[in-house]
Amino acid sequence: MSTKDFIEKDYYKVLGVPKDATEAEIKKAYRKLAREYHPDANKGNVKAEERFKEISEANDILGDPKKRKEYDEARALFGNGGFRPGPGAGGGSFNFDLGDLFGGGAQGGGGSGSFGGGIGDVFGGLFNRGGGTTGTRTQPRRGQDIESEVTLSFTEAIEGATVPLRMSSQSPCKACSGTGDKNGTPRVCPTCVGTGQVARGSGGGFSLTDPCPDCKGRGLIAEHPCMDCKGSGRAKSSRTMQVRIPAGVTDGQRIRLRGKGAPGERGGPGGDLYVVVHVSTHPVFGRRDDNLTVTVPVTFTEAALGGEVRVPTLGGPPVTLKLPPGTPNGRTMRARGKGAVRKDGTRGDLLVTVEVSVPKDLAGKARDALEAYREATADEDPRAELFEAAKGA
Repeated sequence: MSTKDFIEKDYYKVLGVPKDATEAEIKKAYRKLAREYHPDANKGNVKAEERFKEISEANDILGDPKKRKEYDEARALFGNGGFRPGPGAGGGSFNFDLGDLFGGGAQGGGGSGSFGGGIGDVFGGLFNRGGGTTGTRTQPRRGQDIESEVTLSFTEAIEGATVPLRMSSQSPCKACSGTGDKNGTPRVCPTCVGTGQVARGSGGGFSLTDPCPDCKGRGLIAEHPCMDCKGSGRAKSSRTMQVRIPAGVTDGQRIRLRGKGAPGERGGPGGDLYVVVHVSTHPVFGRRDDNLTVTVPVTFTEAALGGEVRVPTLGGPPVTLKLPPGTPNGRTMRARGKGAVRKDGTRGDLLVTVEVSVPKDLAGKARDALEAYREATADEDPRAELFEAAKGA
């Protein structure tokens, strides 16, 4: 990314969020857009792929509080006209290169003062180039971040699982060992002298840097371009890796695996792999935070007279809960330690909701018994208080 791109790009606009958006709002906007423009969902769509890259770039900056602060400060400084060239003491104009600012600000003599390390600190972390001098621009390049998705069963999400994940990314071309030259002997680009960037004037004495148009920012030119990568030094590769998903993940959770993304260039570190987890539903169990939920049918006599009820658990033996006499329909009881795994390794609870089961067909002694019960309770009206309350209202 060039300095000009960094200053001029409005990452808030890319994600469609206001400048005072919270971290949660930024995260939500990114997930929605990433899912819409993900290459897996738009195969062959170049515009969608470019849009996905732009969205990921914006999230990489705004999703990191430190980078976001640096970005906001840089935009406020340069995007709003900071350090505009103006008339000098003698009526002329003064010129300076932004690279001088990023390089740490050499001190002048007499009363000229210095810019210190402030500006370099703002941009150093974002561009991975400690000070911005010509030498540091040839440092190893970090690999790109990759995002992928995985679908787990309900049980796998609760207990954790190791799943195979197939990924496609740009990596050093094997045919030319990443040099771009089929003989493995590229030459230094004469245009940028190996820096990968060229300076251009933008008027008023400013000098901005862009990727070199001749070497495409690599700093090297292949005299004999590799047939596999067409001289770029990068080739699309696919690989399958085993990814461990921790226990207790939730649907939509985004897991970051450092260094598991695309390989870096010239010995640089790999990017990060982001895995978005989707969790399938379970026919019996549900989830509420760290607790699991289950609805258990009981008979009328169990609810009225009380009793012991066996309840299934996820992946373990059943537990027995004691129903007190007069248990109402919809009451929820708790089986401790039978829920989802928490971050600290402990487990939540299993929340058991009682549902009184009404028989569809009654015959013989069962029907006679209920008829006798109805006669014995004929004087009791469970709706009396309801009507009294209605009158009072």
